[in-house]
Amino acid sequence: MTHWQTLDCTGTPHARHENGFAEFDGKFYLFGGRRIQPVDVFDPATNAWQSKSPPPMEIHHFQPVIVKDELWLLGTMTGEFPRETPLDTVYIYHPSTDSWKEGPEIPPDRRRGGAGCVLHSDGWIYLVGGIIDGHHSGTQAWFDRLNPQTGEWQILPDAPCKRDHAPAAIVDNKLYFFGGRETGRHDGTDYDIFFHHTIAQVDVYDFATGQWSTLDDPLPIQTAAGGAGVINGEIYYVGGEAGRPEAFNELQIFNPRSGEWRAGPKLNRARHGTNACVFEDSFWIAVGSGARGGEPELTSLEQLRV
Repeated sequence: MTHWQTLDCTGTPHARHENGFAEFDGKFYLFGGRRIQPVDVFDPATNAWQSKSPPPMEIHHFQPVIVKDELWLLGTMTGEFPRETPLDTVYIYHPSTDSWKEGPEIPPDRRRGGAGCVLHSDGWIYLVGGIIDGHHSGTQAWFDRLNPQTGEWQILPDAPCKRDHAPAAIVDNKLYFFGGRETGRHDGTDYDIFFHHTIAQVDVYDFATGQWSTLDDPLPIQTAAGGAGVINGEIYYVGGEAGRPEAFNELQIFNPRSGEWRAGPKLNRARHGTNACVFEDSFWIAVGSGARGGEPELTSLEQLRV
C-alpha cells in the first residue's frame, strides 16, 4: 500500500453526491445522488465509463447491497434539503437488464435514510441507524433486518448509539457501525450546527450472541458520510465531513483482531457523500462532494492498491 491513484478514464461520470457506489461482476456502478441522474458504469478492464438508465425518482443517502444479481437500496431518501423523505419501499436495480423495480415495503414506523446497510451470509439484509426527517430531526439507533426472499421485516435490539450518515461493515460474524453524526441535533434554524455532532464510538453487534457492545477505542478522526469497505479482514473508512468547511481525505483502517485503528494513505481529493467499494485487492472511491455540504460535486475516481 503506497498511495492513491487518480485514474485517467475514457468518459466521465455524472457529478453527484449522497450516491451509491458498488462493484458487481467486475464493474462499478454509480447510482442515485441529488437530482435524478443516470446510472454510470465503470469497467476497470477498459478504464471507461458509460451511462445507463436513471431511477424512476430521486434517490439518495443509502448504502447499497448486492443480492444475487441485483443491487438493493434500503434506508433511502428522496426530496430536497433539509426535509428529505424516506422511501416507502426498497428500490432494486438489475444490471443485466438495466432496469429498476420496487421491492418489499418498509414498515411505516421504521422508514429512514442515511442508515448503515449490509448483507449477512445468513441471507438477511441488516439496516442500522438513520434519520426519519431528512436533515431536520429524528436520528435513530434502530436495528432491523429484511429477508429479501420473503420480504419479512424483523425489528432487532437498538444499537448503543444513534447516528446517521454512517456506514456499517461485517467482519468475522460481527457488524461494525462507525462514523456518522446525530444530524437531528440542532435548534431548528441553524442547520450548520449538526455538522459538529459527529459520533466517536464504534458499536459492534455480535451475530452469535445477539448482543451489542461498544469498542474501547473510538474512531480517531470523527467524520460522517465517508466511504467504507473490508479488505483482508480489516475495515477501511475514508473521507467524510464534519464541523470544518473542508471535506476529509484521511483513510482510517481498523483491525478487529487487535481492536486498533491506524492511518493509511490520504486521498488525492478530499470527499464525502459517496460509498467506496473493493475489487481485486484495491479500494476504490468515486465522485462525492469536495467540501462540507453539497459543493463542489466531483467526477474523479481513485484507486488504492492494497
